Amino acid sequence: MARSNTLQPGLQRLTQEAFVLVLVAALTLFLGSLWLSNSLALGGDFAVKTLVLFICAAAWLGLYLPEHLPHGRFGPANLVTLGRLALTALFGGMLGEESAAIAWPAVIIATTVLLLDGVDGWLARRGGWSSAFGARFDMETDALLVLLMAVLCLQLGKAGAWVLLSGAMRYLFVLAGMVWRWLRRPLPESRRRKTVCVLQVLSLLAALAPVVSAPWSSGVAATGLVLLCYSFLVDVAWLWRRSDQSHAGVDSR
Repeated sequence: MARSNTLQPGLQRLTQEAFVLVLVAALTLFLGSLWLSNSLALGGDFAVKTLVLFICAAAWLGLYLPEHLPHGRFGPANLVTLGRLALTALFGGMLGEESAAIAWPAVIIATTVLLLDGVDGWLARRGGWSSAFGARFDMETDALLVLLMAVLCLQLGKAGAWVLLSGAMRYLFVLAGMVWRWLRRPLPESRRRKTVCVLQVLSLLAALAPVVSAPWSSGVAATGLVLLCYSFLVDVAWLWRRSDQSHAGVDSR
C-alpha cells in the first residue's frame, strides 16, 4: 500500500503530461490532415477520419500508461512513438479515399514511420527510458500500420483479400491467447522476429508503390506474408513445447 501511495503522484504527473502531448499531437495532426486533404483533393471527412483513428488508438494505449512507472515523465522515446502513431493515423485516413493521388503520399508516410521505428527504441535504451509501456506502444503502432497497409493494398487492387491476413495475424494471435492460455506466455527476444517484421512492412510498402503493378505487387506482398506465417509458426511451436514441458512437470509430481 505504501508503494502504491508513493507511485500515485508520479502516475498523476505522467498522465497529465501524456494528455497534454496527445492534445498537441492531435491538433497538429488535424491541421496537417486538412492541408493534405486540400492538396490532394481528398474527401471532406479525411481529417475527421484521421483524428478519430488517432484519438481512439491513443486512448486505448493510455490504459497501459501505468506500465511506464516508475518513470514520471513521458520521455523522448515515447514522444517519437506518439509522432509515429500520428503519422500512422494520417495513413489510415486515406482508407476509403477514391483519389488515385494517395498512393505516393501513403508510401512516403509509411516510409517515414518505418524509418522512425528504430529511433524510439534507441532513445529508450540510451536515456534509460525503457518500460513495458514503451515496448507495447511501439509494438501496437507497428501492428496498426501493418493492418492499415494491408487494407490499402486491397483497396488499391494491389493484392487480393488474402493480404488482410498480413495485418490481422497478430490480432488473431492475441485472440487465440484468450482461448489457449499457453499462447500468452512471454516470448524471448528474437532477431528473427524483428527482421521478419521489418521485411513484412517493406513488402507491403513495395506493393503499395505506384511503380509496382499487379501481379508483381501481389507476389511481393505474398512473400512478406509467407515470412510472417513462418515467424508466427516458429513462435507458436516454441510456446507449445514449453506448454508440454509444463504439463509434464505437473504430471510428474
